[in-house]
Amino acid sequence: MKKRICFQAVATLVFSLNVCVADTGNMFSSPVAPVGPAKTVGQTISQKTAILPGENTMKLIIRTGNDRLTATLSDNAATRDFISLLPVTVTLEDFNKTEKIAMLPEKLSTAGLPSGYTPSEGDIAYYVPWGNMCVFYRDFRYSDGLVHFGKTEGNGIGHFRGDGPVTVTISLQE
Repeated sequence: MKKRICFQAVATLVFSLNVCVADTGNMFSSPVAPVGPAKTVGQTISQKTAILPGENTMKLIIRTGNDRLTATLSDNAATRDFISLLPVTVTLEDFNKTEKIAMLPEKLSTAGLPSGYTPSEGDIAYYVPWGNMCVFYRDFRYSDGLVHFGKTEGNGIGHFRGDGPVTVTISLQE
């Protein structure tokens, strides 16, 4: 008797699942929402639109006094959150004779990102455990908790070498 009840319960469950699938159609064929345009100045973090690789490459302008450095941004969650903080002026302090760092006013999202990477000269990154941005003026070893969100262009990274602090204003290129 117990075996018969279990069989009937399983048969009823399977039949119910088949009816649900039949009513809703193929669950893998639902349309995907289109990706919006690249993030522009003035949009907020809550809008979370995509930076489209190769189509609308986003660039940063990093000003140190009268000098200007350009950086190309990566398309990831941390970068999108960082963009929402711009424009921002920070004082970058030397760390480990390898990079300049500054605390950010809020934590950045790292959803779907690798747990670390190997930075090279000119990289702009986010160090998750401390919540700070980094500008590498020397190559460094693989680091857990480090997220890449940009790369400086040209030879302007020399402004960041040395022990002293560097005050920079970072904004999106218009």
